[in-house]
Amino acid sequence: MSNNRIQIAAIALLTSSFFLSSGSNAQMDGKRVKIEPGVIEGAVSGDVLSFKGIPYAAPPVANLRWRSPQPVQPWKGVRKAIQYGNDCVQQPIPGDAGASGSTRGEDCLVLNVWRPANIKSGQKLPVMVWIHGGGFLNGAASVPFFDGSQFARQGVILVGINYRLGRMGFFAHPALSAENHRPLANYALLDQLAALKWVQKNIEAFGGDPNQVTIAGESAGGISVVHLLTWPAARGLFHRAAVLSGGGRSYIVQHRKLKEAISSLPSAEESGIEFAKSVGISDTGAAGLKALRALPAEKVNGEMSMEALLKLPPSYAGGPVNDGDVVTAQPEQNILRGNIAKVPLMIGTTGDDLAADYPPDRTRPLNFFGSDAERARRLYDPEGKLPTDQLAFRIAIDMTMHEPARFVARQMTARGTPSWLYRFDYVVDSLRPKVTSAPHAGELSFMFDQMDKRYSSELTNRDRAIAKTFHQYFVNFAKNGDPNGAGLPSWPKFDPAKFDLMMFNMDGQAKMQPDPWRERLALVEREMDARAASSGNQTSLVGASWQLVKFQSGDGTTLTPKDKSKYTIAFATDGGVSVRIDCNRGRSTWKSSGANQLQFGVLALTRAKCPPDSLHDRIVKDWPFVRSYVIKDSHLFLSLMADGGIYEFEPISKSQPVAPK
Repeated sequence: MSNNRIQIAAIALLTSSFFLSSGSNAQMDGKRVKIEPGVIEGAVSGDVLSFKGIPYAAPPVANLRWRSPQPVQPWKGVRKAIQYGNDCVQQPIPGDAGASGSTRGEDCLVLNVWRPANIKSGQKLPVMVWIHGGGFLNGAASVPFFDGSQFARQGVILVGINYRLGRMGFFAHPALSAENHRPLANYALLDQLAALKWVQKNIEAFGGDPNQVTIAGESAGGISVVHLLTWPAARGLFHRAAVLSGGGRSYIVQHRKLKEAISSLPSAEESGIEFAKSVGISDTGAAGLKALRALPAEKVNGEMSMEALLKLPPSYAGGPVNDGDVVTAQPEQNILRGNIAKVPLMIGTTGDDLAADYPPDRTRPLNFFGSDAERARRLYDPEGKLPTDQLAFRIAIDMTMHEPARFVARQMTARGTPSWLYRFDYVVDSLRPKVTSAPHAGELSFMFDQMDKRYSSELTNRDRAIAKTFHQYFVNFAKNGDPNGAGLPSWPKFDPAKFDLMMFNMDGQAKMQPDPWRERLALVEREMDARAASSGNQTSLVGASWQLVKFQSGDGTTLTPKDKSKYTIAFATDGGVSVRIDCNRGRSTWKSSGANQLQFGVLALTRAKCPPDSLHDRIVKDWPFVRSYVIKDSHLFLSLMADGGIYEFEPISKSQPVAPK
């Protein structure tokens, strides 16, 4: 062999070894990167190198439909990553710029990466993972203004992910439960978790730092970020979080249980059965599941789009399902229990944001504020001219978005984690004066600094300037866990004692100031906190056991038991109550139909005759008249109707028997 051929062969061998090295520490060379499953080749545009359509999980098709995401099969040779992969199956809404930017198909578990074209050897850049919105029914990482080039130019690697939508993303059926490939139902959320694990394994190959990962999302993506903050399985997969219009107290969309109905909403399994029947599949066993998995993806999706959220179709689980594994409670409940990752947080809303959580009585929305109804009227409708439905809508926006964002910032701050709260209320000049406040999702092209890909009309210097500012805050946050930086208005950390926030206002300025809606949000906050406390108390009743301390009668008389351990009550998870009233034992039922409301069913007792000084007869007489309760300082207080009196109980320690003989 000639010397030239020997040299060529040696170079080829070295090149092959370079690209086929395994593990997350694989090297980069030009446009090619070696990741876990194989080599991919991206495309350079100016000073940015992008990789599109990278699979992070196996195609969820055939027997993998409605399964947790499975590993990608390795490939040989070089895989081109220069075009977007499929968007997940969905029914686009005409005119929705953020619905879908590519072809659609069930094989859609792909992600896109933008990074600087040139990175110094050994350099590790911070990473931002973008989770798109769309009500868990629409959207994709391929939306033109989700292009991560501007983040890459600022030294942040941007990763945009797809996840299953609609009935592909949230589905339950008895046959799936019987198959028992857990977790069940929440496939969209499991996809997001798989994508974050992919980042941890592979991002170093792109020059990224797996220890500097920020998760960010808007709308359903923001809801997802809040969920990831409260999901133990996601711990350690990210180190900062940004929530854009993602609420914070609830999942906003429907929240069903896997096997139980919640009020008027059927269980997720019942919705699955309803869908199966609608396509002619009545079998609830293995044969039925096989038929469901054989359906074309478009037929499974049907007419599902964000508009379906308004119709509450009985054949769709509606979003995150309380399955006991992935979803265990509403975010508010997990946050209040301390089940939340302690990471720096940016959180905010738009001026004219989304309304989903309404006052209980939409025909009398001000009743939500109780004794402060008249004050609320002055704050929400100072001229007294708003129609009732518009008044309810304004209150609902505060309940759905503005106050929950503040709630999360309060809770994170209370746990020693820095938070930054904002409201984006800038509208491009070309839309004025028709649009007077920033709508839901109106901030996204500003965040990505991709204004030209969102607005075809001429952009003004003011439009571009505020986009640069808003974008730079996110860049700084991804780099340092703090949005502040040179050349930007100072943005102090959130202070729960103040109603201050960073306003991106109609003048094109970023300004830290008192919230102009602070008085009305203070009213909403009080009512939402009371509702949360009531829900928490109901949760505390379940499985709890108490013994009587005293009875304070409405006429001022105080009665105390000689032996409080002989007067006990225990609340069971099935709605039952076990009691001991001195010398008798028995059972009843309990229910709570509203905030701090409590009512007992018929009391069935043994019939032993108790001593003359017993409280037995008094308690039996008062039992049907209990109407409310509160848990304060670990004691349970049961109040009788018409101010008849209050029974005070203390908790029974787990080592102490509930009803000793």
